[in-house]
Amino acid sequence: MITAIINKSLVESKVPLSFKKANIRSLLKKPNLDKEELNSVLPFLSKILEKLVAKRLEETHLSSQRLHDNLQSAYRAGHSTETALLKVHHDIAEALDRKCMAALVLLDLSAAFDVIDHRILQTRFEHSFGVTRSALSWIKSYLSDRSQCVAIGMTTSEGKCLNFGVPQGSALGPRKYCLYSKPIGAICSRHNLLYNCYADDTQVYMAIMPKTSWSDVAKKLEACLADISTWISTKVIANTTHLIWNCFSPATQPR
Repeated sequence: MITAIINKSLVESKVPLSFKKANIRSLLKKPNLDKEELNSVLPFLSKILEKLVAKRLEETHLSSQRLHDNLQSAYRAGHSTETALLKVHHDIAEALDRKCMAALVLLDLSAAFDVIDHRILQTRFEHSFGVTRSALSWIKSYLSDRSQCVAIGMTTSEGKCLNFGVPQGSALGPRKYCLYSKPIGAICSRHNLLYNCYADDTQVYMAIMPKTSWSDVAKKLEACLADISTWISTKVIANTTHLIWNCFSPATQPR
């Protein structure tokens, strides 16, 4: 029966409405949290369907066609927070070995998964990643008519329609954000800056040759950040960007 339901969804390019209703239960993130309280926010069958689609999208399309940003380490086989940290640490350590300095900017988008514009995401799937026809129709159905409510104890709020963002607790949501935000890497490359991403956390950095004017370095970084800010303003709704600047010199090792 489960196979029949999933096949019907894929053949008709439709996601059942009952699969798109999320029940959000807020829980504190702590080690001693009772695992029995970790209720799924999406229907069980919905997660099975999403995992199947995510596997097909990843293995038979994105990876085979090399459509990923090579410096995006999230939600990909063989990539993790460890690979992201090693890449950034290696580049900075190498710059220090050459007696250079390194400037690092950390970008963190607040509530990034909640502000994705569905129309822009659909356009990106079609024109940037070549997802068309029935597959694109399924993506549109997946994003449309989604709703969620919040549960506290035995009390549940009224359902609210989700016009933006990707669903919490989903298998596809985080992957869709990575595809949605791929232009950030292109912006960094256009400014000849090094970068590395893990989901919505982006590190932008550069090696600074000896005797280079800091004002020139700052202008280059600020120009890149201005372009990223412009992209966010036009492609992401009501988002906030937090910036942290670090500067490493040969006398100090990166922390």
